[in-house]
Amino acid sequence: MSLALVRSQMAIENPRLEARIEKWKVFRDVCEARERLGIQDRALAVLDALLTFHPHAELDPSQGLVVFPSNAQLSVRAHGITETTLRRQLAALVDAGLILRRDSPNGKRYAHRNRDGEIEQAYGFDLTPLLARATELASMAQDVAAERVRFRRAREALTICRRDVRKLISVALEEGAAGNWDQVESEFVSILARLPRHPNRLQVEATLEEMELLREEVLNILETQLKTDEMHGNATQDDRHIQNSNTESINELEPSSEKEQGGSLGYKPQTESAPIERGNAKPEPIKAFPLGMVLRACPQITDYGPGGRIEHWRELMKAAIVVRSMLGVSPSAYEEACNAMGPENAAVAMACILERSNFITSAGGYLRDLTRRSERGEFSLGPMLMALMKANEQGNRRTA
Repeated sequence: MSLALVRSQMAIENPRLEARIEKWKVFRDVCEARERLGIQDRALAVLDALLTFHPHAELDPSQGLVVFPSNAQLSVRAHGITETTLRRQLAALVDAGLILRRDSPNGKRYAHRNRDGEIEQAYGFDLTPLLARATELASMAQDVAAERVRFRRAREALTICRRDVRKLISVALEEGAAGNWDQVESEFVSILARLPRHPNRLQVEATLEEMELLREEVLNILETQLKTDEMHGNATQDDRHIQNSNTESINELEPSSEKEQGGSLGYKPQTESAPIERGNAKPEPIKAFPLGMVLRACPQITDYGPGGRIEHWRELMKAAIVVRSMLGVSPSAYEEACNAMGPENAAVAMACILERSNFITSAGGYLRDLTRRSERGEFSLGPMLMALMKANEQGNRRTA
Protein backbone atom coordinates (compact mmCIF):
# COMPACT_ATOMS: atom_id res chain seq x y z
CA MET A 1 0.00 0.00 0.00
CA SER A 2 1.21 3.51 -0.81
CA LEU A 3 -0.27 7.02 -0.71
CA ALA A 4 -0.25 7.13 -4.53
CA LEU A 5 -2.18 3.87 -4.67
CA VAL A 6 -4.69 5.12 -2.07
CA ARG A 7 -5.18 8.32 -4.04
CA SER A 8 -5.76 6.47 -7.31
CA GLN A 9 -8.19 4.07 -5.66
CA MET A 10 -10.20 6.92 -4.10
CA ALA A 11 -10.48 8.55 -7.53
CA ILE A 12 -11.99 5.48 -9.17
CA GLU A 13 -13.79 3.74 -6.32
CA ASN A 14 -17.22 5.33 -6.81
CA PRO A 15 -18.32 5.52 -10.46
CA ARG A 16 -21.62 7.00 -11.55
CA LEU A 17 -24.51 4.69 -10.75
CA GLU A 18 -25.89 4.99 -14.29
CA ALA A 19 -22.55 4.03 -15.86
CA ARG A 20 -22.19 0.62 -17.47
CA ILE A 21 -19.90 -0.91 -20.06
CA GLU A 22 -19.53 -4.23 -21.87
CA LYS A 23 -16.84 -6.08 -19.93
CA TRP A 24 -15.04 -7.68 -22.88
CA LYS A 25 -14.76 -4.34 -24.66
CA VAL A 26 -12.92 -2.96 -21.65
CA PHE A 27 -10.73 -6.06 -21.60
CA ARG A 28 -9.78 -5.54 -25.28
CA ASP A 29 -8.86 -1.92 -24.52
CA VAL A 30 -6.66 -3.08 -21.63
CA CYS A 31 -4.96 -5.61 -23.93
CA GLU A 32 -4.27 -2.88 -26.48
CA ALA A 33 -2.85 -0.50 -23.86
CA ARG A 34 -0.97 -3.09 -21.78
CA GLU A 35 2.46 -1.57 -22.47
CA ARG A 36 1.39 1.84 -21.21
CA LEU A 37 -0.26 0.24 -18.20
CA GLY A 38 2.94 -1.64 -17.42
CA ILE A 39 1.44 -5.14 -17.30
CA GLN A 40 2.47 -8.40 -18.94
CA ASP A 41 0.59 -11.04 -20.88
CA ARG A 42 0.30 -13.19 -17.75
CA ALA A 43 -1.54 -10.34 -16.00
CA LEU A 44 -3.98 -10.18 -18.91
CA ALA A 45 -4.65 -13.90 -18.52
CA VAL A 46 -5.45 -13.36 -14.82
CA LEU A 47 -7.74 -10.39 -15.61
CA ASP A 48 -9.51 -12.50 -18.22
CA ALA A 49 -10.06 -15.20 -15.61
CA LEU A 50 -11.43 -12.66 -13.11
CA LEU A 51 -13.93 -11.36 -15.67
CA THR A 52 -15.22 -14.88 -16.30
CA PHE A 53 -16.31 -15.02 -12.66
CA HIS A 54 -18.50 -11.94 -13.18
CA PRO A 55 -21.84 -13.46 -14.25
CA HIS A 56 -23.09 -10.54 -16.35
CA ALA A 57 -22.01 -9.33 -19.79
CA GLU A 58 -21.83 -5.73 -18.62
CA LEU A 59 -20.08 -4.10 -15.70
CA ASP A 60 -22.97 -2.49 -13.83
CA PRO A 61 -22.63 -1.05 -10.29
CA SER A 62 -26.18 -2.07 -9.42
CA GLN A 63 -25.33 -5.74 -10.01
CA GLY A 64 -22.21 -5.82 -7.87
CA LEU A 65 -18.67 -5.77 -9.23
CA VAL A 66 -16.78 -7.87 -6.67
CA VAL A 67 -15.68 -11.39 -7.66
CA PHE A 68 -14.34 -13.82 -5.06
CA PRO A 69 -12.76 -16.91 -6.65
CA SER A 70 -10.15 -18.91 -4.80
CA ASN A 71 -6.56 -19.02 -6.02
CA ALA A 72 -7.10 -22.59 -7.17
CA GLN A 73 -10.09 -21.59 -9.31
CA LEU A 74 -8.23 -18.58 -10.72
CA SER A 75 -5.20 -20.72 -11.58
CA VAL A 76 -7.36 -23.15 -13.57
CA ARG A 77 -9.07 -20.41 -15.60
CA ALA A 78 -5.76 -18.57 -16.09
CA HIS A 79 -4.37 -21.56 -17.99
CA GLY A 80 -2.77 -23.26 -14.99
CA ILE A 81 -0.27 -20.63 -13.87
CA THR A 82 1.47 -21.26 -10.55
CA GLU A 83 0.21 -19.68 -7.33
CA THR A 84 3.37 -17.58 -7.00
CA THR A 85 2.91 -16.15 -10.48
CA LEU A 86 -0.79 -15.65 -9.79
CA ARG A 87 -0.10 -13.57 -6.67
CA ARG A 88 2.49 -11.49 -8.54
CA GLN A 89 0.16 -10.76 -11.45
CA LEU A 90 -2.76 -9.90 -9.16
CA ALA A 91 -0.51 -7.36 -7.45
CA ALA A 92 0.44 -5.97 -10.89
CA LEU A 93 -3.25 -5.50 -11.76
CA VAL A 94 -3.82 -3.65 -8.49
CA ASP A 95 -0.77 -1.43 -9.03
CA ALA A 96 -1.97 -0.64 -12.57
CA GLY A 97 -5.29 0.55 -11.12
CA LEU A 98 -7.40 -2.06 -12.90
CA ILE A 99 -8.80 -3.90 -9.86
CA LEU A 100 -9.18 -3.27 -6.09
CA ARG A 101 -8.77 -5.65 -3.19
CA ARG A 102 -11.73 -6.04 -0.84
CA ASP A 103 -10.27 -7.95 2.07
CA SER A 104 -12.41 -9.85 4.59
CA PRO A 105 -11.68 -9.93 8.35
CA ASN A 106 -9.98 -13.31 8.02
CA GLY A 107 -8.33 -12.62 4.67
CA LYS A 108 -10.55 -15.10 2.82
CA ARG A 109 -12.67 -14.37 -0.25
CA TYR A 110 -16.37 -14.97 0.18
CA ALA A 111 -19.78 -13.31 0.05
CA HIS A 112 -22.73 -12.82 2.48
CA ARG A 113 -26.11 -13.57 0.96
CA ASN A 114 -29.60 -12.75 2.18
CA ARG A 115 -32.51 -15.14 2.42
CA ASP A 116 -33.31 -14.62 -1.27
CA GLY A 117 -29.78 -15.63 -2.25
CA GLU A 118 -28.73 -12.16 -3.28
CA ILE A 119 -25.21 -10.99 -2.39
CA GLU A 120 -25.23 -8.36 0.35
CA GLN A 121 -21.50 -8.16 1.02
CA ALA A 122 -18.59 -9.66 -0.93
CA TYR A 123 -14.87 -9.85 -0.24
CA GLY A 124 -12.43 -10.42 -3.09
CA PHE A 125 -11.44 -8.40 -6.17
CA ASP A 126 -13.46 -5.33 -7.15
CA LEU A 127 -13.79 -4.67 -10.91
CA THR A 128 -15.08 -1.12 -10.36
CA PRO A 129 -11.83 0.51 -11.70
CA LEU A 130 -12.46 -1.04 -15.11
CA LEU A 131 -15.86 0.66 -15.23
CA ALA A 132 -14.62 3.96 -13.82
CA ARG A 133 -11.68 4.10 -16.26
CA ALA A 134 -13.49 2.74 -19.32
CA THR A 135 -13.31 6.02 -21.24
CA GLU A 136 -9.68 6.55 -20.30
CA LEU A 137 -8.74 3.01 -21.30
CA ALA A 138 -10.56 3.33 -24.64
CA SER A 139 -8.71 6.57 -25.41
CA MET A 140 -5.42 5.00 -24.38
CA ALA A 141 -6.07 2.00 -26.65
CA GLN A 142 -6.80 4.29 -29.60
CA ASP A 143 -3.60 6.23 -29.01
CA VAL A 144 -1.57 3.02 -28.83
CA ALA A 145 -3.14 1.74 -32.06
CA ALA A 146 -2.45 5.05 -33.82
CA GLU A 147 1.12 5.06 -32.52
CA ARG A 148 1.58 1.53 -33.82
CA VAL A 149 0.37 2.60 -37.27
CA ARG A 150 2.73 5.61 -37.30
CA PHE A 151 5.62 3.41 -36.22
CA ARG A 152 4.86 0.81 -38.91
CA ARG A 153 4.62 3.45 -41.62
CA ALA A 154 7.86 5.06 -40.50
CA ARG A 155 9.64 1.69 -40.66
CA GLU A 156 8.17 0.99 -44.11
CA ALA A 157 9.23 4.41 -45.38
CA LEU A 158 12.74 3.87 -44.01
CA THR A 159 12.98 0.46 -45.66
CA ILE A 160 11.92 1.87 -49.04
CA CYS A 161 14.25 4.86 -48.75
CA ARG A 162 17.15 2.63 -47.71
CA ARG A 163 16.58 0.38 -50.73
CA ASP A 164 16.37 3.39 -53.05
CA VAL A 165 19.69 4.78 -51.83
CA ARG A 166 21.33 1.35 -52.05
CA LYS A 167 20.13 0.87 -55.65
CA LEU A 168 21.16 4.39 -56.69
CA ILE A 169 24.66 3.90 -55.29
CA SER A 170 24.98 0.53 -57.03
CA VAL A 171 23.82 1.97 -60.36
CA ALA A 172 26.20 4.90 -60.05
CA LEU A 173 29.15 2.57 -59.38
CA GLU A 174 28.18 0.18 -62.19
CA GLU A 175 27.71 3.00 -64.72
CA GLY A 176 30.86 4.82 -63.62
CA ALA A 177 29.04 8.05 -62.79
CA ALA A 178 31.20 10.92 -61.59
CA GLY A 179 31.11 11.52 -57.84
CA ASN A 180 32.70 10.57 -54.52
CA TRP A 181 30.67 7.39 -54.14
CA ASP A 182 32.97 5.95 -51.46
CA GLN A 183 32.03 8.84 -49.20
CA VAL A 184 28.33 8.40 -50.04
CA GLU A 185 28.59 4.69 -49.25
CA SER A 186 30.29 5.48 -45.95
CA GLU A 187 27.54 7.93 -44.99
CA PHE A 188 24.89 5.36 -45.90
CA VAL A 189 26.48 2.75 -43.61
CA SER A 190 26.94 5.31 -40.83
CA ILE A 191 23.26 6.32 -40.84
CA LEU A 192 22.13 2.71 -40.49
CA ALA A 193 24.72 2.01 -37.80
CA ARG A 194 23.29 4.76 -35.59
CA LEU A 195 19.87 3.10 -35.57
CA PRO A 196 19.40 0.97 -32.40
CA ARG A 197 18.61 -2.71 -32.63
CA HIS A 198 15.10 -2.14 -31.25
CA PRO A 199 14.30 1.49 -32.09
CA ASN A 200 11.23 3.49 -31.16
CA ARG A 201 9.22 5.60 -33.57
CA LEU A 202 11.17 8.82 -32.93
CA GLN A 203 14.48 7.08 -33.61
CA VAL A 204 13.14 5.55 -36.83
CA GLU A 205 11.80 8.91 -38.01
CA ALA A 206 15.14 10.60 -37.26
CA THR A 207 16.97 7.93 -39.28
CA LEU A 208 14.42 8.28 -42.08
CA GLU A 209 15.01 12.03 -42.26
CA GLU A 210 18.78 11.49 -42.59
CA MET A 211 18.28 8.80 -45.23
CA GLU A 212 15.93 11.01 -47.25
CA LEU A 213 18.51 13.81 -47.25
CA LEU A 214 21.13 11.35 -48.49
CA ARG A 215 18.78 10.11 -51.22
CA GLU A 216 18.16 13.68 -52.35
CA GLU A 217 21.90 14.33 -52.47
CA VAL A 218 22.52 11.18 -54.55
CA LEU A 219 19.70 12.12 -56.94
CA ASN A 220 21.14 15.60 -57.38
CA ILE A 221 24.54 14.14 -58.24
CA LEU A 222 23.06 11.72 -60.77
CA GLU A 223 20.77 14.39 -62.25
CA THR A 224 23.76 16.66 -62.83
CA GLN A 225 25.61 13.76 -64.46
CA LEU A 226 22.65 12.95 -66.73
CA LYS A 227 22.25 16.58 -67.81
CA THR A 228 25.94 16.73 -68.68
CA ASP A 229 25.73 13.51 -70.72
CA GLU A 230 22.58 14.74 -72.45
CA MET A 231 24.23 18.00 -73.45
CA HIS A 232 27.20 16.13 -74.93
CA GLY A 233 24.88 13.67 -76.64
CA ASN A 234 22.80 16.45 -78.20
CA ALA A 235 25.91 18.17 -79.47
CA THR A 236 27.10 14.96 -81.13
CA GLN A 237 23.64 14.29 -82.56
CA ASP A 238 23.43 17.81 -83.98
CA ASP A 239 26.81 17.41 -85.69
CA ARG A 240 25.69 14.10 -87.15
CA HIS A 241 22.37 15.55 -88.29
CA ILE A 242 24.10 18.44 -90.06
CA GLN A 243 26.44 16.01 -91.80
CA ASN A 244 23.65 13.65 -92.86
CA SER A 245 21.08 16.25 -93.90
CA ASN A 246 22.89 16.94 -97.17
CA THR A 247 20.68 14.74 -99.31
CA GLU A 248 22.35 15.91 -102.50
CA SER A 249 25.59 14.02 -101.74
CA ILE A 250 24.21 10.83 -103.21
CA ASN A 251 27.58 9.59 -104.48
CA GLU A 252 28.92 9.29 -100.94
CA LEU A 253 25.95 7.11 -99.97
CA GLU A 254 26.27 4.58 -102.76
CA PRO A 255 27.71 1.14 -101.93
CA SER A 256 31.49 1.05 -102.17
CA SER A 257 31.55 -2.47 -103.55
CA GLU A 258 32.17 -2.46 -107.30
CA LYS A 259 29.84 -5.45 -107.68
CA GLU A 260 27.03 -3.62 -105.92
CA GLN A 261 27.44 -0.62 -108.23
CA GLY A 262 26.80 -2.74 -111.29
CA GLY A 263 23.73 -2.04 -113.35
CA SER A 264 22.36 -5.51 -112.73
CA LEU A 265 21.92 -4.66 -109.06
CA GLY A 266 19.48 -1.85 -109.69
CA TYR A 267 15.86 -2.29 -108.77
CA LYS A 268 13.74 -4.41 -111.06
CA PRO A 269 10.12 -5.36 -110.51
CA GLN A 270 10.17 -8.72 -108.77
CA THR A 271 7.87 -11.37 -107.36
CA GLU A 272 8.22 -12.93 -103.95
CA SER A 273 10.52 -15.64 -105.32
CA ALA A 274 12.93 -13.06 -106.75
CA PRO A 275 13.83 -10.48 -104.11
CA ILE A 276 14.50 -6.87 -105.01
CA GLU A 277 18.15 -6.65 -103.95
CA ARG A 278 20.92 -9.24 -104.39
CA GLY A 279 23.94 -7.63 -102.80
CA ASN A 280 26.16 -9.53 -100.36
CA ALA A 281 26.91 -6.57 -98.07
CA LYS A 282 25.82 -6.47 -94.43
CA PRO A 283 23.10 -3.99 -93.42
CA GLU A 284 24.47 -0.48 -93.09
CA PRO A 285 23.96 1.41 -89.85
CA ILE A 286 20.98 3.72 -89.99
CA LYS A 287 23.17 6.83 -90.00
CA ALA A 288 24.19 5.89 -93.59
CA PHE A 289 20.67 6.69 -94.80
CA PRO A 290 19.51 10.24 -94.13
CA LEU A 291 15.78 10.55 -93.59
CA GLY A 292 15.55 12.91 -96.56
CA MET A 293 17.04 10.24 -98.83
CA VAL A 294 14.58 7.61 -97.55
CA LEU A 295 11.60 9.90 -98.18
CA ARG A 296 12.84 10.75 -101.69
CA ALA A 297 13.13 7.05 -102.47
CA CYS A 298 9.84 6.13 -100.75
CA PRO A 299 7.52 9.16 -100.88
CA GLN A 300 4.33 7.09 -100.34
CA ILE A 301 5.21 6.35 -96.70
CA THR A 302 4.68 10.05 -95.91
CA ASP A 303 0.91 9.66 -96.27
CA TYR A 304 0.88 7.27 -93.30
CA GLY A 305 2.82 9.49 -90.91
CA PRO A 306 1.18 11.49 -88.10
CA GLY A 307 -0.78 14.29 -89.73
CA GLY A 308 0.29 13.12 -93.21
CA ARG A 309 3.95 14.08 -92.75
CA ILE A 310 7.19 12.54 -91.48
CA GLU A 311 9.82 14.78 -89.94
CA HIS A 312 11.65 12.41 -87.58
CA TRP A 313 12.76 8.80 -87.53
CA ARG A 314 10.24 8.04 -84.78
CA GLU A 315 7.42 9.20 -87.05
CA LEU A 316 8.77 6.99 -89.85
CA MET A 317 8.71 3.95 -87.53
CA LYS A 318 5.12 4.75 -86.49
CA ALA A 319 4.12 5.01 -90.15
CA ALA A 320 5.83 1.68 -90.87
CA ILE A 321 3.65 -0.02 -88.26
CA VAL A 322 0.53 1.34 -89.97
CA VAL A 323 1.79 0.16 -93.36
CA ARG A 324 2.66 -3.25 -91.92
CA SER A 325 -0.93 -3.73 -90.82
CA MET A 326 -2.31 -2.42 -94.13
CA LEU A 327 -0.16 -4.76 -96.23
CA GLY A 328 -1.04 -7.77 -94.08
CA VAL A 329 2.43 -8.29 -92.60
CA SER A 330 2.14 -10.20 -89.32
CA PRO A 331 3.50 -8.64 -86.12
CA SER A 332 5.88 -11.58 -85.69
CA ALA A 333 7.36 -11.06 -89.17
CA TYR A 334 7.92 -7.37 -88.48
CA GLU A 335 9.42 -8.12 -85.06
CA GLU A 336 11.87 -10.57 -86.63
CA ALA A 337 12.85 -7.88 -89.15
CA CYS A 338 13.43 -5.37 -86.34
CA ASN A 339 15.63 -7.86 -84.51
CA ALA A 340 17.66 -8.69 -87.61
CA MET A 341 17.98 -5.22 -89.19
CA GLY A 342 17.25 -2.86 -86.34
CA PRO A 343 13.93 -0.98 -85.93
CA GLU A 344 14.95 1.94 -88.18
CA ASN A 345 16.16 -0.28 -91.02
CA ALA A 346 13.03 -2.43 -90.71
CA ALA A 347 10.92 0.71 -91.09
CA VAL A 348 12.91 1.66 -94.22
CA ALA A 349 12.35 -1.85 -95.61
CA MET A 350 8.59 -1.48 -95.07
CA ALA A 351 8.70 1.88 -96.88
CA CYS A 352 10.46 0.22 -99.82
CA ILE A 353 7.94 -2.64 -99.91
CA LEU A 354 5.08 -0.10 -99.89
CA GLU A 355 6.67 1.76 -102.78
CA ARG A 356 6.65 -1.38 -104.97
CA SER A 357 3.71 -3.21 -103.39
CA ASN A 358 2.04 -3.59 -106.84
CA PHE A 359 4.88 -5.90 -107.89
CA ILE A 360 5.06 -8.02 -104.72
CA THR A 361 2.72 -10.99 -104.24
CA SER A 362 3.06 -11.29 -100.45
CA ALA A 363 4.50 -8.43 -98.45
CA GLY A 364 4.84 -10.65 -95.36
CA GLY A 365 6.70 -13.40 -97.19
CA TYR A 366 8.90 -10.84 -98.93
CA LEU A 367 9.85 -9.21 -95.59
CA ARG A 368 10.66 -12.60 -94.05
CA ASP A 369 12.93 -13.37 -97.01
CA LEU A 370 14.74 -10.05 -96.55
CA THR A 371 15.05 -10.81 -92.82
CA ARG A 372 16.67 -14.21 -93.46
CA ARG A 373 19.09 -12.69 -95.96
CA SER A 374 19.90 -9.89 -93.55
CA GLU A 375 20.73 -12.42 -90.85
CA ARG A 376 23.14 -14.11 -93.29
CA GLY A 377 24.67 -10.75 -94.23
CA GLU A 378 23.40 -11.04 -97.82
CA PHE A 379 21.10 -8.02 -97.87
CA SER A 380 21.79 -4.28 -98.02
CA LEU A 381 19.27 -1.42 -98.10
CA GLY A 382 21.59 0.91 -100.02
CA PRO A 383 21.09 -0.43 -103.56
CA MET A 384 17.34 -0.80 -102.94
CA LEU A 385 16.99 2.85 -101.91
CA MET A 386 19.18 4.06 -104.81
CA ALA A 387 17.15 2.05 -107.33
CA LEU A 388 13.86 3.41 -106.00
CA MET A 389 15.15 6.96 -105.97
CA LYS A 390 16.34 6.68 -109.59
CA ALA A 391 13.04 5.13 -110.63
CA ASN A 392 11.11 7.98 -109.01
CA GLU A 393 13.31 10.61 -110.65
CA GLN A 394 12.84 9.01 -114.09
CA GLY A 395 9.10 8.86 -113.57
CA ASN A 396 9.04 12.53 -112.60
CA ARG A 397 10.98 13.48 -115.76
CA ARG A 398 8.58 11.53 -117.98
CA THR A 399 5.62 13.17 -116.27
CA ALA A 400 7.17 16.62 -116.77
